[in-house]
Amino acid sequence: QVQLMESGGGPVQAGGSLRLSCAASGNTYGRYCMGWFRQAPGKEREGVATIDIGDGRIYYADSVEGRFTISQDNAKNTLYLQMNSLKSEDTAVYYCAARGGYCYAVPYQADFRYWGRGTQVTVSS
Repeated sequence: QVQLMESGGGPVQAGGSLRLSCAASGNTYGRYCMGWFRQAPGKEREGVATIDIGDGRIYYADSVEGRFTISQDNAKNTLYLQMNSLKSEDTAVYYCAARGGYCYAVPYQADFRYWGRGTQVTVSS
């Protein structure tokens, strides 16, 4: 079992930045795919960014490419999402997620077994 806990969300003005953190605990040994999803009101949960802990491969959704950066600190068992140049359409609940094994080319909610409770990001224009 893996437990995930997000932090770092909150209100921010358009053009601003936030950094989300996801602390992982439990059985974090072995190869994992870890990532960030988000869900806006009335919309489906979408994959934002993933990182393959084994080979370091990174995926970004087109909507965040060039603005968001996913990274990890193995020593702290923590995943990060640096979000810059935020837009109102980035407003959503952001979830940290993990699955055993490697990352697929495109992240889908159903492929991830472990989830955090989410942290709200609200971007005002």
